[in-house]
Amino acid sequence: MSISGWAFGEGPRDKLLQRGAAALSDGELLALLLNTGCQDSSALDLARSLLQEFDGISGLLRSDRSRLLACSGIGPAKYARLHAAMELARRQAFQKASAADVLTSPGEARRFLQYHLGSHNAEVFTCLFLDSQNRVLRCEDLFFGTLDGAAVYPREVAIRALQYGAAAVIFAHNHPSGIAEPSSCDRRITERLCSALSLLDIRVLDHIIVGCGREYSFADEGLL
Repeated sequence: MSISGWAFGEGPRDKLLQRGAAALSDGELLALLLNTGCQDSSALDLARSLLQEFDGISGLLRSDRSRLLACSGIGPAKYARLHAAMELARRQAFQKASAADVLTSPGEARRFLQYHLGSHNAEVFTCLFLDSQNRVLRCEDLFFGTLDGAAVYPREVAIRALQYGAAAVIFAHNHPSGIAEPSSCDRRITERLCSALSLLDIRVLDHIIVGCGREYSFADEGLL
């Protein structure tokens, strides 16, 4: 049954209109995106089944395309809706981060990075390039790795920073395991990046590790 087939007041759409999106559970919000169920299952039944199978919203959005499309009731249209919603959230978060001074609004940058990196199932190393007013000039994914790590080259980071006229940078990468604690390798590459960029008078404001629903900040821990 589709959401539109529900009696007035019974479905998540009416609940959202009457009480706001925050009043809905993860399953109800997901059901709105799915819109229709499958066979004898409603959209809400399908949503709850997916959340259980993928261990919540984070696991669902981090799943690869082939696994998600293999689920009963999920076709290209539903897959596209889910990822379109995620991309809209990512773009909105980036817009807010770009408009803010990241030193006075660090939450906006971290929120964007969680949207940007949290759904990847392999490591991605991202850099936010900032101007002299600490506003975001550009976000770029520079290095891509496996579940065990990504090769990061300070020379490439320096080239990009000079190309964009950056006065400061924020590094970020994800841990697909969901654990945000830094490894010894994370600490070493951060030291190498800071040393290389200091020669160019480019400040490193932070290195943020994105885990499952949380982040680790090198700056907050006094490691920069």
